[in-house]
Amino acid sequence: MGKKLMIVDPQKCTGCRNCELVCSVKHNGVSNPSLARIHIVKWDDERFYMPMRCQQCRDAPCMAVCPKEAIYRDEEMDSIGINHDLCIGCKMCVSACPFGAMGWNPKRGRVFKCDLCHGDPQCVRFCDVKAIDYVETSKLCCDRMRDAAENYAELTRRYPR
Repeated sequence: MGKKLMIVDPQKCTGCRNCELVCSVKHNGVSNPSLARIHIVKWDDERFYMPMRCQQCRDAPCMAVCPKEAIYRDEEMDSIGINHDLCIGCKMCVSACPFGAMGWNPKRGRVFKCDLCHGDPQCVRFCDVKAIDYVETSKLCCDRMRDAAENYAELTRRYPR
């Protein structure tokens, strides 16, 4: 299996928040969106919703600030993970994340973030409008190249040399 990447299409998102509910149930056994690893952000002046989740950053700020090296890159999943045996609960990673993707569970006394459900993201499975997807990076590159080629072809039709 090749590397996979979670992608979001905010134009498809309806703001239903099913992804938040299924995530919190999967990871915590309760329907509590504040414990979800994905959050829907709504811009009030427009009907625009954006699912926000961990970007699995190459140079992850959460990993850089962890004083105990409890946050690591899982090379097999190509994602950022947390070793809770090393974590001291200082929450520096929560403050460092520019996407607000790290959370704190006061009941468990530990930080949390998206773990891609270990290769089977439940938010993707339950997103009825397919605003969230988990795709092979090779397919994503092909899609982008095809889109770029179509855009180029359209421009050359409109503006011939």
